[in-house]
Amino acid sequence: MNQPENKNQPAPETPENENPAVNEAEAPAAAEGPSPFEQALLQISELQQQLASVKDQGLRALAEADNVRKRAIKDREDATKYAISNFARDLLDYTDNFKRAIDSIPEDLKHTGDDRITNLLTGLEAMQRQLLQTFEKNGVKKIEPRDEPFNPHFHEVMFEVPGTGKPAGTIIQLVDAGYILHDRLLRPARVGVAKDEGQGGPAHNIDTQA
Repeated sequence: MNQPENKNQPAPETPENENPAVNEAEAPAAAEGPSPFEQALLQISELQQQLASVKDQGLRALAEADNVRKRAIKDREDATKYAISNFARDLLDYTDNFKRAIDSIPEDLKHTGDDRITNLLTGLEAMQRQLLQTFEKNGVKKIEPRDEPFNPHFHEVMFEVPGTGKPAGTIIQLVDAGYILHDRLLRPARVGVAKDEGQGGPAHNIDTQA
């Protein structure tokens, strides 16, 4: 038979190290997160970085817009400044033809006193002079180099002349005048230059195939 349970039996003792209060006191403190003040500082720092980035992007955009504006202004000015380039270049042959027509009249006929020759010569010279004045009024200038060093930016060599006694590359003869529109070359002056025969002279590039 089972013995009746003794209600007066003492409860088992709890070990000291198993006391919940003691364990909670001895447990290491949990890691605390940043305080509200620290969080605010972090947010301020992030906002400052974002503001600096936006400011930099804004300055770059303004600089690019200013560059675009300046380029547009220059393009517009150039379009106006050089609008007559093609038209002026087409007229250069007429100036050459006026000169050729005047030069084709023999010198002895120019001084015969014949009114027909005199009137023809006067008319040709007046037309040539008026055309050149119109050119100059619109920014077209004539280049007539003589006895100066060859410049590949403004001159075109047609031939070389030996035995001149001048430094190599010196312009000896002008074949056709050159023209510039403001600071832009319309046509180089066609010239003959002194040949390099060891006499020395400034360095130059001569296109003998011109």
